[in-house]
Amino acid sequence: MPRLTITKTPKCYVGGAFIRSESGRVTELKDASGAFFANIPRCSRKDLRNAVEAAAKAGPGWAKRTAFNRGQILYRLAEMMESRNGELTDAIALGGASRSSAAREAAAAIDRVVHYAGWTDKYEQVLGSVNPVASPHFSFTVTEPMGVIGVIAPDEAPLLGLLSLVLPAVTSGNGVVALAGAAQPYPSLLLGEMLAVSDLPGGVVNLLTGFRSELIPAFATHEHLRALSGVADPEERRTLRLGAAESIRRLHLRRAEEPVDWFADSMQGVEEIRALIEFKTTWHPVGA
Repeated sequence: MPRLTITKTPKCYVGGAFIRSESGRVTELKDASGAFFANIPRCSRKDLRNAVEAAAKAGPGWAKRTAFNRGQILYRLAEMMESRNGELTDAIALGGASRSSAAREAAAAIDRVVHYAGWTDKYEQVLGSVNPVASPHFSFTVTEPMGVIGVIAPDEAPLLGLLSLVLPAVTSGNGVVALAGAAQPYPSLLLGEMLAVSDLPGGVVNLLTGFRSELIPAFATHEHLRALSGVADPEERRTLRLGAAESIRRLHLRRAEEPVDWFADSMQGVEEIRALIEFKTTWHPVGA
């Protein structure tokens, strides 16, 4: 009797565990030829609330780790991705990209993780400062993570685009709840498998899949999301701005109607980290 192949059931990564949507809904994912590939979870507002709770619980511990340790863990993630580079390439090519362009994106995504692993113990020196003041005080400014960041990934560059938005947040000690691109969600779910074995504490990065029309209003109004970063079209930006205004939430959005080169050097670096941190200034009297 011939052996039946065990097909994979992709799951979202929330709180360090692999979950199906609490709603039980799924969306069929087809490959470039139109053949059925897998059922992708269609997450709900309840899944988003659970993910935010997981990020809020894990975030303080992640923020208290040393910058060096956070860099080690991100580098470990790059190691895990490198060991499954071919699988990442296959996942990106599933959406119709050529094998060469998919391999280029997978390689760039790994390099981007290494890039931010190197920033963990350096951004503070770049963004912090000692401030000149016209009084007998010593004034200095240091950075602090904001808390839980909501990330809305683009449809293009499904792996590189997602990581380019997630990494600046976690580099500085934030927790993340990310919504994968709706057109090609599978690379994001595959990334969750690598996050699980990267030594990154469960709950620091949470990955959801689903319809943007259902989840973006929930991202906009959730009071425990301290900032929103991602790519949005005009109607989505309006929804996010109206929701953010109620709780003075920070927005770091790119326009979906304007092409973004996710491979560009401008898509990485200290300015991306700056957008998702807070600054605290301390004054000490001198000579008292």
